[in-house]
Amino acid sequence: MFEELTKVIEQFGRDKGIDRKMVVEAIETAMVTAAKKKMGPHVEIEAHYSEETGEIEMYQFKTVVEDGDVADPDIEIELAEAKKEDSEIELGDSIGIKLDSAAFGRIAAQTAKQVINQKIRDAEREIIYSEFLARKGEIISGIVRRYERGTIVVDLGKTEAFMPPKEQIPGEQPRIGDRIQAYLLDVLQTAKGPQIILSRATNLYLIKLFEMEVPEVYEGIVSIKSAARDAGSRAKIAVSSKDKDVDPVGACVGVRGARVQNIVSELKGERIDIIPFNADIAKFVCSALSPAEVSKVKIDESSKYMEVVVPDGQLSLAIGRRGQNVRLAAQLTGWKIDVVSETDMTRRYDDAKFSLTQITGINETIATALFQNGYRTIFEVAEATPEDMVGIPGYDNIESATKLVENAKEVVKSGKVIIKTEDERFTVATVKKTADELLREEMQQLLEKEKEQLAGPESELLKVRGMGPSLVKAITAKGVDSIEKLTTMPKDGFIATVEWDNKEELSHVYDNAILIQNERLITEGKKEDIADSEKEKFQKSIEVTKSVLLRLAAAGFMTVETVAAVSLQEFTSKMGLEDSKAAEVYNAIIKG
Repeated sequence: MFEELTKVIEQFGRDKGIDRKMVVEAIETAMVTAAKKKMGPHVEIEAHYSEETGEIEMYQFKTVVEDGDVADPDIEIELAEAKKEDSEIELGDSIGIKLDSAAFGRIAAQTAKQVINQKIRDAEREIIYSEFLARKGEIISGIVRRYERGTIVVDLGKTEAFMPPKEQIPGEQPRIGDRIQAYLLDVLQTAKGPQIILSRATNLYLIKLFEMEVPEVYEGIVSIKSAARDAGSRAKIAVSSKDKDVDPVGACVGVRGARVQNIVSELKGERIDIIPFNADIAKFVCSALSPAEVSKVKIDESSKYMEVVVPDGQLSLAIGRRGQNVRLAAQLTGWKIDVVSETDMTRRYDDAKFSLTQITGINETIATALFQNGYRTIFEVAEATPEDMVGIPGYDNIESATKLVENAKEVVKSGKVIIKTEDERFTVATVKKTADELLREEMQQLLEKEKEQLAGPESELLKVRGMGPSLVKAITAKGVDSIEKLTTMPKDGFIATVEWDNKEELSHVYDNAILIQNERLITEGKKEDIADSEKEKFQKSIEVTKSVLLRLAAAGFMTVETVAAVSLQEFTSKMGLEDSKAAEVYNAIIKG
């Protein structure tokens, strides 16, 4: 059974890339398992590979007992019998009796084969795990093989890797058979073997692309201090140079933008802002908010919070579309950023001065000093500690600071605080709003104002998901002022006609408008609805409401089977819903 075993072991090592010692150990273990399966688990057996003979030598160990006292011949041997093997053996010693490997038969050989194969599979998995663990953090490429519930499965040759939906660039859907490049994000050891996680959405992928494309970055002359991304849309990176003669921004951009353009192409048109890093956090934040101009900043070092004031006409630019610019700037710098207009800052200052001067002994000058140190209301002063106040102009010692806090507490306790307000919503609670809440309010107010100015308050186009006031203005400029008119146009004609830079956004808006128009036609009985029998199947889950049923019909999902036939990503795209809502409905239908 084990003829030319040495050649087999060497061949395994060459073909599988497995260490020779590991193959030998696997065979020895397999032979012991096979022997015990035939002779019983209580038998003590050892197997050793002989380099000289190229065979597996097997020994059964027995304990030497008095002649006639053998209770179990599988584990005990009489002294007289043992002395035939070893003349110096004594009672109580253990002696190894050599076994004939060929005596185990076909079943034993099959067992050995199974154990050997399992050991080799384990060794191959360990090799793959170690190899890709060492490559973690690199960019690798492979072939798209299939989709599994939105996850892209990539063939890397020796094994497969996975790219979950959250690690994919939104809107990007490579075809099966395409070669794809990604960042090796993680390597996990699981019961089924190593699991390799790829990403094209991580900031690390962007940084690695610059390392590959820009020699100065690869050599360490230019370093990327931080990066922030809205994958597929926009990104910001902060760069610095160790060599004063090397411009870090220019090195990353390249001649006529060649270097950065290669990266933009790889990321499917993602816009990249390259910003010079500055140790002065105020200057760094101002650069991060570009192209908006900054009038002044107010810094709170302890909480890493910065209030940035911009001209009124620059507020929309500073905040960006859906808050993108300020959000990426905050991620890039690691600071919380509150962007306000000069007009709003003036209003805040007037409100703060009105509130703070109600404290006994506080005049406008001191109120201004308190405001500049982050105190905007009498309530905030009352809640502060004297230690917090020491260092503010006019309060250089603990005694004067204590007096200030006590005076504020007395006014608050008296219930005579006057709150300057233009409406009933300005209460104590709103005074304590966070910077994020204030930013969201300002963005909403800005959006409402744009709606009135650009689209008119009654424009039905604003009902289409993804449609903003500026886009409505661009569409209506072409004589398209209703959803019905929009959907009568061919998609390609609509995209070509409307003057808008982001053609992908136009495509999504068109698809969403078609859904709304289909819903109207179904409601009016002019388009086929889901059959009642199928509605009953859909409505087994509480997530499938009447409105969801209407949207399913509008998207062309007339049966449960048609939903099950598509991936979550395709379902989300066709339904025009938020990712979380689409996933909730999809999973409910599939499980139902």
